[in-house]
Amino acid sequence: MHYVTVEGLTKSFGTKPLFKDISFHIEEGDKIALVALNGTGKSTLLKIILGKEMPDEGKVWIHKDVTVVMLEQQTGFDPNKSIVENIFDQDHPVLNAIKNYELLTEEGAEPDLEQLTAAIARMDELNAWHFDSKVKQILGKLNIHNLEQLVGSLSGGQQKRVALAKVLIEIGFEHKHVLLIMDEPTNHLDVSMIEWLENFLDQEKVTLLLVTHDRYFLDSVCNEIMELDKEQLFIYKGDYENYLEKKAAREENEKASVDKARNLYRKELEWMRKQPKARTTKSKARQDAFYEVKDKASQKVQDQQLELNVKMTRLGGKILELKKVYKAYGDLTILKGFDYTFKKGERVGIVGKNGVGKSTFLNMLLGIEQPDSGKINVGETIVFGNYSQSGLEVKEDMRVIEFVKSIAENFPLADGTKVSAAQFLELFLFPAEKQYTFISKLSGGEKRRLHLLSILFRNPNFLVLDEPTNDLDLPTLSILESFLQEFQGCVIIVSHDRYFMDKLVDHLFVFEGEGVIRDFPGNYTQYREAEREEDKKKAAEPKKATVETPVATTTATEPKARKLSFKEKRELELLEKELEALEKEKADIETALSSGELPFDKMEPMTRRIGEIIQLLDEKGMRWLELSEIEG
Repeated sequence: MHYVTVEGLTKSFGTKPLFKDISFHIEEGDKIALVALNGTGKSTLLKIILGKEMPDEGKVWIHKDVTVVMLEQQTGFDPNKSIVENIFDQDHPVLNAIKNYELLTEEGAEPDLEQLTAAIARMDELNAWHFDSKVKQILGKLNIHNLEQLVGSLSGGQQKRVALAKVLIEIGFEHKHVLLIMDEPTNHLDVSMIEWLENFLDQEKVTLLLVTHDRYFLDSVCNEIMELDKEQLFIYKGDYENYLEKKAAREENEKASVDKARNLYRKELEWMRKQPKARTTKSKARQDAFYEVKDKASQKVQDQQLELNVKMTRLGGKILELKKVYKAYGDLTILKGFDYTFKKGERVGIVGKNGVGKSTFLNMLLGIEQPDSGKINVGETIVFGNYSQSGLEVKEDMRVIEFVKSIAENFPLADGTKVSAAQFLELFLFPAEKQYTFISKLSGGEKRRLHLLSILFRNPNFLVLDEPTNDLDLPTLSILESFLQEFQGCVIIVSHDRYFMDKLVDHLFVFEGEGVIRDFPGNYTQYREAEREEDKKKAAEPKKATVETPVATTTATEPKARKLSFKEKRELELLEKELEALEKEKADIETALSSGELPFDKMEPMTRRIGEIIQLLDEKGMRWLELSEIEG
């Protein structure tokens, strides 16, 4: 089925053209990634498709049976309303029924029996149980639990996850034909959430138009890439690797074409200068052709690669060492006697679930926070570069070039030469005309790029990068990766971008919780593979236990080798039977309540009982999961 047709679309802001005369189609089942440098029209194109902006020229046609749903960077939630009110804000009977039922059965709630009975009957009437199960899965996987919490009290990352949940719930029930548009959906998700989202989008078989910097996610989800470049649209079928190959070939062809035009231009220019003022028809045609050649020859072939041989501040013998460092916030233990000495040129990735203290660890290295005990010794020659999630901080609105010059006029290179602030901005894809733009007028991604540039311009020798890939476009990520691969100093990276981590880090600090940090020798993909192998070994251990003598293990691995006691095994067996019986009892009561034939005196105790069953299922289900994980 044909979903969207875009024909001859042109859009400019003032005198700056974003794109000219672009056309493309979206068919049912397409999964398309839209790639472009920040500030070159990605968001504008998406808004035009949504009907939120009008093009200067051209048209957009959307099939009448297609519903367009978008996950935007700005959530647009009412901060004074709860999570559940913002998620289920549409007046749709199925959504209203699920919303009512979820609020009545939320953990800790004591539902009115009559209301619960009515809610169950309404769910039966609309056959909404399947959708309710999907809603629970989505909310659970995105770690959204307290549904009555006000959205205004959530962090930016939590709000983004609520927005994602709202969109995924909407596409599940709204219409058969949905075009889902997602703008950076993996921002603020941990890796397990990203992997779940990949599987979810694959199973839902949605038609998708996606903007993302996560290249593994792009490869897993998309089968086509559209790139906005130099005001034109280029379409590539296949994965990210194929896109890079085809793009490189296209740029080589463009370069050869421009070189050829320049050679011809030089010859034609000489001919034009020798021409008499009188024009024949033949010479007039040649002169017209000359101006076409001139336009072609004047094109700039930009090579978006960073080529800086940096004169980095020298690293001394002592870099950074941590000795018996302890840190805790109340009951949350972050570090428990952590020891480590950094070496020259080390590249460390930091991974772990949200809330285990990764950002606190970075702040202690930078001296922003102090440990409870122990020592953190920083070498005298160390110059930190801190790329934090707080983003760019400017006291007053300034032009881009003024901001960079306020740091330094020039950037020193290893050969003794210098790069001016303007030249450095060019290398980071801020052309001359963009350098005199006020920072407040930059897009979110452009501000992130300027923040990155400002840190590198200070010439640090120890980089601390906390989620550096969020809101950066793929060309800028390529530049950052190239820079870091040549960087001679130390680098610490906290990132959920698996591709970025794999390309740059030598080993990982794995934050396992309760103050335990494991040093894993390898990149993120190798770590995940090792985890899967470990899970397989755990699953095989109970079978081996009857014929093999247990081997002594180190202190670090003892918790992982723990097996269920006889009492716990018995408890697990009983829990499985109890959960099965409770599910059956719940189903029987729901059938009886929805039959409409029960006398009132029997309905009340049944309704009370179903509330008790739901609570028991939650409690026993959590205990069953806990024991099952230990068993492996």
